[in-house]
Amino acid sequence: MSDRIRLLIIDPQMDFCDGPANGALPVPGAYADMTRLAAMIDRLGERIGGIDVTMDSHHPLDIAHPTWWQDGDGGNPPPFTLISTQDVAAGRWQPRNPAWGQRSLDYVHKLEANGKYALVIWPPHCLIGSSGHAVQTELFAALRRWEERALSPVNFVVKGANPFTEHYSAVAAEVPDPTDPATGLNRDLLERLTDCDVLLMAGEALSHCVKATVTDIADNIDSAHIRKFVLLTDCTSPVPAIPGGPDFPAAGQAFITHMQGRGMRVRASTEFH
Repeated sequence: MSDRIRLLIIDPQMDFCDGPANGALPVPGAYADMTRLAAMIDRLGERIGGIDVTMDSHHPLDIAHPTWWQDGDGGNPPPFTLISTQDVAAGRWQPRNPAWGQRSLDYVHKLEANGKYALVIWPPHCLIGSSGHAVQTELFAALRRWEERALSPVNFVVKGANPFTEHYSAVAAEVPDPTDPATGLNRDLLERLTDCDVLLMAGEALSHCVKATVTDIADNIDSAHIRKFVLLTDCTSPVPAIPGGPDFPAAGQAFITHMQGRGMRVRASTEFH
């Protein structure tokens, strides 16, 4: 295999893993996804020229966590609650800190105007310093073996630490904060990802951070590079549908179909030896 291969792994963290990990926000199939990815890294070894790993990284107090919001009785929204601009404007949900009222309303409004996601309240997850923030066990071991064989460090890309905005995409936050450069366009990452012949992509969750990151990469590079994209379909899974809410598996499949139309290929990790 003579092509220069780069691997982008999106949010392969314990809190997104089901099964033995029992993460805070488990994605069905994620633990097995990352185990298959680890096996592929071991097979390819030094033929992988570089690896980037994005890390979802949150504080307990976050605009998409229950502790940010309260209803008229002071109760926090349960996980998977959808909060709309109308909900905030009408006072059904308000930030617990009154000083953040207008900013929170503006955020939900801008998020809806973007047309990509509604504000979903997630269980607190990938908290900085917690065990759930760590890379899935088998994958971390494979990354360490790759570093030692390739004599090259893995590039870890931290995202999500700004509590005022969501950061599904590793390329930019959903609503960039003009006072925080870390929420703006990650040009260093984009530059690294174009320096290859094949860009293998995997991670969690297909319906959210994978979808957002891959789409933003495609939207911010020359379209010729999209032909390098290869999504490893057995190393990514969607968030389950929310009853009465969004159908996230359908959104994940729609993303794949859309990106295939732009030139992305799909393969199983087992096809790479």
